[in-house]
Amino acid sequence: MARATESQNVSKNPPRTYNQVHSPRKYTAGKRRVSIYLSWSYPGEAGREVRELDNRYSTMTEVRRVEWPHWEGPQWSNTSQFLQGIDGSLELFFRAWVPFQQVVWETTGHPIPVYQRVDQAGYQLPIDDRVLADTDTLLLFGLDHTVTRQTAGQEEIEALREFLSQEGKCLIMGPHHDVGASPDTEVRDVEYRHHGDALVPRQQRFAGYIRSLTRALGVPVENQWGLRPAIVAGSQNEIAPLNIDKALDSRGWLNGVTTFNFHKHLPHYAVTDESAKSVHVLAKQPIDMSKPHPFTQAGNKEFNAFVWVAPEDKRAADVLFADSTIFSTLFGSSESLKRFWQNIAR
Repeated sequence: MARATESQNVSKNPPRTYNQVHSPRKYTAGKRRVSIYLSWSYPGEAGREVRELDNRYSTMTEVRRVEWPHWEGPQWSNTSQFLQGIDGSLELFFRAWVPFQQVVWETTGHPIPVYQRVDQAGYQLPIDDRVLADTDTLLLFGLDHTVTRQTAGQEEIEALREFLSQEGKCLIMGPHHDVGASPDTEVRDVEYRHHGDALVPRQQRFAGYIRSLTRALGVPVENQWGLRPAIVAGSQNEIAPLNIDKALDSRGWLNGVTTFNFHKHLPHYAVTDESAKSVHVLAKQPIDMSKPHPFTQAGNKEFNAFVWVAPEDKRAADVLFADSTIFSTLFGSSESLKRFWQNIAR
């Protein structure tokens, strides 16, 4: 067999590894170490009964059917090539986080580990020093369905309190949407018709783990609803610009940023204690007003898309709220989004 040329080797993707132990990253001044933690149980999500209508991810077969023919390439549809159950849909997330990981690696010089509360092989990893010791910025993605009952234990709460007591640290919480919280099925149907995504069930409640943390840590922010953002007139899915409060963005997280990426059902990060002086809404997203929703019927035209909880008392670190989808290319990307990633990494 002929030896591959150097140019052929360069064009190939780097080799992938799985099921290995993370090697701690050494501190480097000015180079943040970023980590991602998924609060889900992978087996708990992948093993959900597919005959259940609500509170589960779609199977890859359902994704292919609803979004046909987008996923009909051989790399997706061949059952010997790609998983076709719920597990296949979960793997799409991992693939779509890779560009963010690459941008951060290029910016900081540090690789970005992705931890799971319970991984594919059933190994459990609560948040503790194994996750936090070599982390400066922790992205905590709240993609666990509440029916899987993921809640933070007391040792995890204490570990995060210690992490947040350190100046310069940053915790980015990304609790996903809370669709169908109302017991009224008519209200749920109005929500469904507002966002218009056939893959989202009438009830899909996320982020029980993060909600347990915010209560324990005294952070008065809660994910509510699943709202369809407005788009630029005449476009198909070019999301409308953010309404940014530049005066409040003293850290510069949104410098050079005009938009995130379009997603049909984004959470409103409600500030549950209006007297909390440390909570600042840095960016709001205009809502698609073409179809009704209980939130817009209450008089709202924007939702809170990016929230900063500033250091206060014993908490010396920054806490941010930003949906996990804006760190993913599964729903599109842009130079503005890449700039946001770089800002977070810096």
